Amino acid sequence: MAALKAILVDDEISSLQNLAQKITQFCPNITVLATSRDPEEAIELIRQHQPDVVFLDIEMPGMSGLRMVEKLEGCNPEIIFTTAYTHYAVDAIRLSAFDYLTKPIGITDLQNAVNRLEEAKKGNVKEKIELLKQTPEDSFRANDKIAVSGNDGIDFFEIRNIARIESSGNYSILHFSNAKSMTVTRLLKDFEEMLLPYRFFRIHHSHLINLDYIKRYIRSGQVVMQNDDVIDVSRRKKEEFVKLISG
Repeated sequence: MAALKAILVDDEISSLQNLAQKITQFCPNITVLATSRDPEEAIELIRQHQPDVVFLDIEMPGMSGLRMVEKLEGCNPEIIFTTAYTHYAVDAIRLSAFDYLTKPIGITDLQNAVNRLEEAKKGNVKEKIELLKQTPEDSFRANDKIAVSGNDGIDFFEIRNIARIESSGNYSILHFSNAKSMTVTRLLKDFEEMLLPYRFFRIHHSHLINLDYIKRYIRSGQVVMQNDDVIDVSRRKKEEFVKLISG
């Protein structure tokens, strides 16, 4: 696919130069169109160039990165927040950020984020199915995590340990293979988008499952998970799902 266009925004020149250098050296499929240390200028650059992705610092004088995203009306780039402060993860999730990188940004974390972005941009069903057929080793990189907010803070869980996610009104229930379930204030469709590059499939309007935790498929339209939970497969999703698991 064609190189993805990026704009980098950070008030600290050293951070800006460091990120630009890493992208140029280690992410050949990203073209940096422009960089900016000023949020107002960055908004104009984004409107002018219409980039695929914006790498955006959160803490900036005058206007935070969070506020800047809210002002990007008519522009729909993917947002990858960059910050030294992990407590902003909840706000990043609320704003549907594509990813969240903690400074100092490691090369592997950066490449993983770019790989996820490239896969998400492909977007059509055929490519999605091929992506889901990847082996677990390819699909789940060792340090891939998701940030989820609870009552008393933010927890980071390895994506490979999420067995399924269940919709519950305006909330979602995350079911883990190695921990108790957690209810979060986040819609299921948001998790579906966030986990697009991974081995997850929405088999029902209320259920997003990790394909690696399926134990059995019942032809009447049900999936048995490894912990023996039985989940219905919707009629609308059944044909696509059967093609997927049949190889």
